[in-house]
Amino acid sequence: MSTNDAACAVVHATPSASVYNALRTGAGLSAKSEEVAARGLPGSLFAVQILHRGEPIGMGRIIGDGACFYQVVDIAVLPGHQGKGLGKRIMQEILGYLDANVPPGGYVSLIADGRAQELYARFGFEPTAPAGVGMAYRPRSVRPAS
Repeated sequence: MSTNDAACAVVHATPSASVYNALRTGAGLSAKSEEVAARGLPGSLFAVQILHRGEPIGMGRIIGDGACFYQVVDIAVLPGHQGKGLGKRIMQEILGYLDANVPPGGYVSLIADGRAQELYARFGFEPTAPAGVGMAYRPRSVRPAS
């Protein structure tokens, strides 16, 4: 881990809804409402944050049912700290949890946006296409108005 290792700390803790949204939007991911974030975050199976001088600059989470299915989500590092190995450190922490907790037959997935697939491939994640294709459903309550 770079960004002056002595100034950085790894914390296994779910971020607050406000920190979660600040990291998501700061890293270029979509925002979630404070209500939605506060409702969903306690369902995390595992969460890791990278703190720089006590301030959150990166995060990652695992969600799922804790036995059959796990999904890696919310990998985010603020732009001023990208390119310094922090995404790799987040993934190392996530893989540590997965290796220790996923039972035989458990399935781990993620959606790789853009060049993020290069990072995930370094940790053993493989594309599922053409055998499987990631798909999403947006309930009527969250679809954009036509």
